Amino acid sequence: MSVPTKSPARAVVWMLAAVAFFSLMDAGMKMLAESYPTLQVTTLRGAASLPFVLVWVLATAGPRSLIPVRWPLHLLRGVLGMVMIGCFVYALRTLPLSTAYTIYFVAPLLVAALSVPLLGEYVGPRRWIAIGIGLIGVMVVLRPGVDGFISFPGLMVLIAATAYAIAAVTVSLLTRTDTPQSMVVWFLLLLALGAGALAWPQWQPLQWKHAALIAGMGLAGALGQIALTKAFQLGQASLIAPLEYTGLVWVIGWDLLLWQKLPDRWTWIGAAIIVASGLYLLHRERVQRAHRAEPLDHP
Repeated sequence: MSVPTKSPARAVVWMLAAVAFFSLMDAGMKMLAESYPTLQVTTLRGAASLPFVLVWVLATAGPRSLIPVRWPLHLLRGVLGMVMIGCFVYALRTLPLSTAYTIYFVAPLLVAALSVPLLGEYVGPRRWIAIGIGLIGVMVVLRPGVDGFISFPGLMVLIAATAYAIAAVTVSLLTRTDTPQSMVVWFLLLLALGAGALAWPQWQPLQWKHAALIAGMGLAGALGQIALTKAFQLGQASLIAPLEYTGLVWVIGWDLLLWQKLPDRWTWIGAAIIVASGLYLLHRERVQRAHRAEPLDHP
């Protein structure tokens, strides 16, 4: 199988499309959470995307690409996926999408922090400072002490972001042995089966009026995953990762269009702090890679 030629411009387009599709999927999950239990929505998230993703995999890489190599890591990702999406859906019951996204943006900072104990990577003092500043931004959004409590849905988003960060570390391990196609399909399948088993006792009958919404959520999730895969094939992670922050623009639009809500002042301030620290972290990663690429006899 030939390796795609790197194309930064096309990678940017694919990444922007991926973020847009995922924001649409999240809006669909928020709408479904108004009618169904949290774990049932989590199940629908995995099950609705799976058929579309399977068609893509079978039409491109073929069935052999689905054979898993490291089963324990796939199972761990499935469990982390249930925690991640379950907590996120729970939070969406009360939080605006924009607030949930702002808190969730701490995930890249947590990935950098977790890479030290889990992957043995080195994080310098400047990057630790950026991580600390990003966490301060999260505290600004959560506003501990305001009215005497921290938002419980906000804490659920923090748990979701932590689960995502751990899952991201497992992905970096899985990419050494398993195909992207196997990672996507087994993640969705384990998510649907695991959450479905837990959701079964409180399962609510699906309503026909939600059929298009469920299918649309699944399609948006599948298209987002395909676009994300293409983006990382065509461009460097340090180039396209910052584009995840454009999701905030989309969810502010969905909040305004579907729920007539806008972020409050503290969410704007916290978002600015988190995004700035995340961008600085990515900048430091780019600098470090450039230094590692320099020849040893550089004058």
